[in-house]
Amino acid sequence: MPKQKTHSGAKKRFKVTGSGKIRKQQAGMRHNLEVKSSVQTRRLNKDKVLAPADAKTIKKLLAR
Repeated sequence: MPKQKTHSGAKKRFKVTGSGKIRKQQAGMRHNLEVKSSVQTRRLNKDKVLAPADAKTIKKLLAR
């Protein structure tokens, strides 16, 4: 059986942690930043861990 190819869009957007969780950059940091408060932009700048149900799908795309 051939190997599973990694989804090239997914590998640019998601990272796998050492414990196997999936991290992603939060939405909302691309534009209109002058409107958002400093507290909000600092919060959005951090990576977020995906929910287990979503992580299962992403792991398939990453061939893990």
